[in-house]
Amino acid sequence: MTKPKISNQGVNKKRRAGILLHPTSLPGRYDNGDMGHEAYRFIEFLNQQGYKVWQMLPLGPTHDDKSPYQCLSSHAGNASLISLDWLIDCGWLDIESVNISEKNDVFRKECLLQAGKTFYKKLDAYWTKELEKFKHTHDYWLEDYAVFVALKQRNNNLPWYQWTLDERRREKVTIEQAKKDLNTKIEQVIFEQFVFFRQWHEIRNYAKKHGIDIFGDMPIFVARDSADVWADKKNFLIDMDGDMEYISGVPPDAFSETGQRWGNPLYNWNYMQSNQFHWWKNRFKTQLELFDMIRVDHFRGLQASWYIPQTDETAINGKWVEVPGEEMIEALYTEFDYLPLVAEDLGVITDEVITLKNKFNLPGMKVLQFAFDGNNQNPHLPHAHEINDVVYTGTHDNQTTLGWIKDTSVYNQTFLSDYSDYHAESEEQAALNIIRMTLASVSFLSILPMQDVLMLGAESRMNTPGTIGGNWQWRFDWSQVKPDVNQMISKYMTLYQR
Repeated sequence: MTKPKISNQGVNKKRRAGILLHPTSLPGRYDNGDMGHEAYRFIEFLNQQGYKVWQMLPLGPTHDDKSPYQCLSSHAGNASLISLDWLIDCGWLDIESVNISEKNDVFRKECLLQAGKTFYKKLDAYWTKELEKFKHTHDYWLEDYAVFVALKQRNNNLPWYQWTLDERRREKVTIEQAKKDLNTKIEQVIFEQFVFFRQWHEIRNYAKKHGIDIFGDMPIFVARDSADVWADKKNFLIDMDGDMEYISGVPPDAFSETGQRWGNPLYNWNYMQSNQFHWWKNRFKTQLELFDMIRVDHFRGLQASWYIPQTDETAINGKWVEVPGEEMIEALYTEFDYLPLVAEDLGVITDEVITLKNKFNLPGMKVLQFAFDGNNQNPHLPHAHEINDVVYTGTHDNQTTLGWIKDTSVYNQTFLSDYSDYHAESEEQAALNIIRMTLASVSFLSILPMQDVLMLGAESRMNTPGTIGGNWQWRFDWSQVKPDVNQMISKYMTLYQR
């Protein structure tokens, strides 16, 4: 096998700090945050406060539960993030004519439909050329995704494995006819993706001008109901009709006593290896277009995956099955000169996973909310950190740090006080102390969730693993910024050379 080009063309290891905030959590006048003016204002906020990294969750189109970790495509962007103001500025949207009073998903979709119709009606030489360039650059996924979405709409939003037999199996005659019958819907999806990527490139360029790297997140698995699985089932352990013997997940851990039964299809690694991991190369091609850094969620799954019998209701009776992740990563290093990966190595991590991560010199993760159980050998404690780590107060799956401080049942209060030698006079001071330790860490990159920067409690949690409903909806408002907290964090960032 060709020796991988493992070099310094990975993550920038300069000592710095960043904020974790998904774009949907930005302020704004519509149903969720988007790529509009508030995104630019947030970049300016990061720059003014001295942060160098904006970390976020996956940007893909979500299902109805809004989870960015179960997307309709591993390439497409979430059209809900499209800035309506940008469309107005382009002259494609007359928002006053959209007769829906509540600024919800339906309103946003109606705005996008109007903009798409106007775009194709007005299509001039400049936009025709730009659209054709986009279609050519993204031809390895765009049409499949557009046809998938159009068919899904025609099938009342049912998952593809509940469509007609011919549609499920992508019979050539059926799909060609669908392309003709659903041409308008297909063009609308392409328009939305064109706009998404156009707006995202503008965001990324603005961030770059302000010295901000964008740190993305890539779920290791893709959703069963996705264009990826429907369009090329050979890459997955799934039959032509969508049935699976085993599904993905993780065994019992700190988040769940019964494990997590994700339900994603597992990869057909034998097939993937036979074509030099073509599917993975295309996936990273898109991710590198979007982000300056990429967190590989559940990196553990690139050494071995937890196979759960689909008929089981929990993840308890699964089994670890080794996969050729090392060969896949080597193929990626051969393909790309620049591969800025971070391994999400939380949970129970084996020596084999550590070896895989270290072979490619990938940064791992440390989370201070996991550190204070009273065990002075806990790897998340600051004295155990390494330079090649990304350290967090908490992640999107954790409680906010203020909420965590208030729940003394989840950590050893005496150990925390003794370890930090800091007896806080208030819960807010105790939360600031966790932020201080995060920024003081030897780790090259410290990340603070925006909820912690705003000193918000449990009501502002982004996600609770293993629960359904009520997740992924948190948004902040600029009025929540506390000057005294900001001042203290800025002081720590200066003190610890962030």
